[in-house]
Amino acid sequence: MSKTIKVALAGAGAFGIKHLDGIRNIDGVEVVSLVSRDLEKTREVAAKYGIPHVTTDLADSLALAEVDAVILCTPTQMHAAQAIACLQAGKHVQVEIPMADSLADAEAVVAAQKASGLVAMCGHTRRFNPSHQWVHHKIGAGELNLQQMDVQTYFFRRTNTNALGQARSWTDHLLWHHAAHTVDLFAYQAGSPIVQANAIQGPVHPVLGIAMDMSIQLKAANGAICTLSLSFNNDGPLGTFFRYIGDNGTYLARYDDLFNGKEEQIDVSKVDVSMNGIELQDREFFAAIREGREPNASVTQVLPCYQVLHKLEQQLN
Repeated sequence: MSKTIKVALAGAGAFGIKHLDGIRNIDGVEVVSLVSRDLEKTREVAAKYGIPHVTTDLADSLALAEVDAVILCTPTQMHAAQAIACLQAGKHVQVEIPMADSLADAEAVVAAQKASGLVAMCGHTRRFNPSHQWVHHKIGAGELNLQQMDVQTYFFRRTNTNALGQARSWTDHLLWHHAAHTVDLFAYQAGSPIVQANAIQGPVHPVLGIAMDMSIQLKAANGAICTLSLSFNNDGPLGTFFRYIGDNGTYLARYDDLFNGKEEQIDVSKVDVSMNGIELQDREFFAAIREGREPNASVTQVLPCYQVLHKLEQQLN
């Protein structure tokens, strides 16, 4: 595909804006349709980014013949059904993490991709962050063997708010969303499937109906282990922090920044064409469409993550 890739983006909230900002830096891609539930706010975002078509119904965007691909930044509970609808409409699709909030739905997305032959990718951004790419290249070059990952995913969300502190229309989830990042990244960095997984959780919030604290242990077939702590109760510092312990080095990743075990910063600016993980994720999606190939973080590649999450959910229930 040599022509401009025309994109519909669904979800004009915090993450949708991150994708729109990233796409601005990518040649040969144009967002032509914006979908979100609040028409007035959607029009405001569309005007800012020069997007000609606005709607509150994804079906309207899928009906546009010029749309080649869709990026879904909608509530988690809508991801699987919307991804399948895009594929069935003949559109390539990138669905933000998580692909689904159940294994059955994740498997249905993978089946729809196989039936369509189209590019279907999930936004497992940690595969693309320069900090994690740097570690991945080091492991791939045989210069580091991963022994252990220690990860902290901490937010302060005792009310139903999004990353911008705005009221949310849906409930986020520590297991099916935030743990998905680390479960997938651990297997990806270890280069080995997860063969053992354990989880415990704290009390369920009386209003939100979800556990606010969780602890997960993972073991890969090659012996590497991972400990993941998650909380919506933590009043700072906020974010996800990764410690890689290898056979000949320790590295700490804080978003796109990387440090060694002595807290000396490592320059990762030359790892890829951008320091923006979302932009790099989008670049991979569009490159896979142009080249007619499976993308990194395809729905098939990340399915094992959702198999692990399913097992953990069964334990917790």
